[in-house]
Amino acid sequence: MAKKLMKGCEAIGEAAIKAGCKLFFGYPITPQNEIPEYLSHRLPQVGGMFVQAESEVSASNMIYGAAGTGERVFTSSSSPGISLMSEAISYLAGSQLPVVIVNIMRAGPGLGGILPGQADYFQATKGGGHGDYHCLVLAPWSVQEAADLVQDAFELADYYRNPVMILGDGLIGQMMEPVEFSDDRVPIKEIGPKDWATTGWKRDGRPRAIVNSLFLDADTLETHNKNLMAKYDEIKANEVRFYEDLPGEEFDLLVVAYGTVARVCSTAMENLRAQGLKIGLIRPITLYPFPYEAVSKAAKKAKAVLVFELSAGQMLEDIKLAVLGAKPIHFYGRTGGHLITPEEAAKEMKKVLQGQGGAQ
Repeated sequence: MAKKLMKGCEAIGEAAIKAGCKLFFGYPITPQNEIPEYLSHRLPQVGGMFVQAESEVSASNMIYGAAGTGERVFTSSSSPGISLMSEAISYLAGSQLPVVIVNIMRAGPGLGGILPGQADYFQATKGGGHGDYHCLVLAPWSVQEAADLVQDAFELADYYRNPVMILGDGLIGQMMEPVEFSDDRVPIKEIGPKDWATTGWKRDGRPRAIVNSLFLDADTLETHNKNLMAKYDEIKANEVRFYEDLPGEEFDLLVVAYGTVARVCSTAMENLRAQGLKIGLIRPITLYPFPYEAVSKAAKKAKAVLVFELSAGQMLEDIKLAVLGAKPIHFYGRTGGHLITPEEAAKEMKKVLQGQGGAQ
């Protein structure tokens, strides 16, 4: 299939349709408005349904009900909207319902601003709602990868019966790039029958399906939690994804970044490599499960680590856990909607290489 120039939000919407999703429930908020706008006219064309709920709270409970029937269902929002959905996301995880949730992050906290940010990392990877649960979290760095990961997300959600979140900054949602949707895409997971779905109980031997996250007996609830933890352990063992570009077995600086910030850092790194500097890059693609082992191995080959984020330093916490003090860790972040430029990133890389700036 030929490539098509698409805005990130539009590519995400089309990818959901390609994945077999025909149900979207959501509420408008910048900078992800083009997702519901696109799906509002595209879903009816494929026999699907678009519903603009009266709020993010309503939308998040609508996806709970739809997912309970076994259908592929999707919602999207941005930062404060995801906060309003956090109670329902905990319910979805507790009830083991497969949904895909896209967060096109804006700058915060509070209402913040509509420009890009990455300060929802903690919210996405450390829970966000109440109780012991996790969403599988994927972070694209291009429009094409966003489209690819959305399709993967529906299969991962079904396979693990768990919410999957796509975490993209506002730049991913708004920029335009060529995108290709393959007609012969090979699924990454084989999905079995959804005998857990509440599609109606018939007297044909099929057991009654119950979707629930309420367990009043302490032993029953603890068993349920242990089952969830076992699932998360399986996800951590099998679904870690990352990209690395390392210049050899030994080098001077390891750069760690995710999303579009990693693209900026890659450009800066290539420019400095052309000047003879030995710099490597590792980009987490799954933020949960986080590639601790990969970061640890890469850090051992470098003299220092430099983390870039559009936040005050959230992924930084996981880098510290991965490195465990073995190498000095430096950080550079922008907030308020400011982007990091390649020139800015290169300047910070040079500072660390020259021994300037304090380690975290």
